[in-house]
Amino acid sequence: MKNLFRTAVVAGLVLLMAGCCPCRSYQKKTRRPLAGTEWQLIQLGGETIRPSEGTFTLTLSEQTGQLTGVGSCNRITGPYQSDKDRSLKIGPLASTRMACPDAKHEQAFIEALESATHYDMDGPMLLILSNGELRAVFQAIPAPAAQ
Repeated sequence: MKNLFRTAVVAGLVLLMAGCCPCRSYQKKTRRPLAGTEWQLIQLGGETIRPSEGTFTLTLSEQTGQLTGVGSCNRITGPYQSDKDRSLKIGPLASTRMACPDAKHEQAFIEALESATHYDMDGPMLLILSNGELRAVFQAIPAPAAQ
């Protein structure tokens, strides 16, 4: 009985590990570089951001060390630093001061970016972390098709 249980556990683990191989392959194929990719915010502080709440984007330039983006209606810009260990420091950020009809997430967006200590990647997703706490999730915007 013990051997049957061990065999079942080992077989289950082998199947689980084999099942993850396509996941890893998909993640590698869909992973985008941190710098040079346009990222769109899809989650902020655990809350899903809907397109009706604004299109929050950011792009990091490796050449200039600058981040540029858009909050719900204001443009943002500022310095950033990252390294191969996935540490990330953003800011201080500056933004335009347009009168926006609904900017409830804009300040939280800027605060989440400026509090970043690390980032992680999961396929086409960028996760911004602050001391291990997930602050924001971005999705890579597909590059326009070459014509």
